[in-house]
Amino acid sequence: MPATGRIKYERNARPLYQAYLRVSNRVFMSLCVLFTVLILGVLALVTLYLLSKGFSHISLAFFTEVEIAEGMEGSPGGMAHALVGTGILIALASGVGIPLGMLAGIYLSEYSSNSWLGAPTRFIADVLSGVPSIVVGILGYELLVVPIGNANGFAGAMALAFIMVPIVARTTEEMLRLVPGSYREASIALGATKARTIFKVVLPAASGSVITGIMLAVARVAGETAPLLFTAGASRLMTLDPSEPFPSLTVAVFQFATGPFRDQQELAWAGIVILIVLIFIVNLTIRLAVHRLQAKRFATA
Repeated sequence: MPATGRIKYERNARPLYQAYLRVSNRVFMSLCVLFTVLILGVLALVTLYLLSKGFSHISLAFFTEVEIAEGMEGSPGGMAHALVGTGILIALASGVGIPLGMLAGIYLSEYSSNSWLGAPTRFIADVLSGVPSIVVGILGYELLVVPIGNANGFAGAMALAFIMVPIVARTTEEMLRLVPGSYREASIALGATKARTIFKVVLPAASGSVITGIMLAVARVAGETAPLLFTAGASRLMTLDPSEPFPSLTVAVFQFATGPFRDQQELAWAGIVILIVLIFIVNLTIRLAVHRLQAKRFATA
């Protein structure tokens, strides 16, 4: 094609190509908006349905009374024992799972580049994060319940911690990798050790994302039922002793929802609403705290 013909062809083709880019960009953006609205719509419908079924059954007795024996007439009682038990189980699981997961994530991000242990550890963490929770429950039953002889809160907390560790580890690793290497180089150039650089420079720089990952792990275990059915068991009593069968909100909801008594089924709907609200409040509080912490850090920098 002669040079003048090629130039004329390119001049005619350029507007068509730009029009193609504009149309394809709008189509892609429209699809993104459409599916975002669909997801939000489904979430809103599920939330509204749960609120309509359970909100009317929330009362003061729900927070102050414990479950009564099945078959007894009158009020079905409340879930005060299950709320307290869930809080204790999450605290015990977080006390074990979060430090172990963070240390594993720090190792994978900062120390495993020249080690043969890095790739297998990362692979195992990926596999464990996808293991069904009922498998964790059966494993906890065999290792922690059978030797002791009875279901107990410690076994339930360890099962939840087992679920938390790979999630926290992989999240911490990915977030630490996002911190620019110049941060590490500048700190070490000033004379800091590698450990001090990690805990004083790298971790604070990624604290917001790491805490978000931790909260996702906490929210995940807060809604688990299968591991607690096999390990912590169930109790109608208000107890603070984790060496005995321990109550939890999810197990109580499961038992009430599958039971034959209408009063307890209504109480299960109320428990679901409380569980969702608790997870929402925890996530929102942590995000606001992280946002304020980061804003304060940038203001003082």
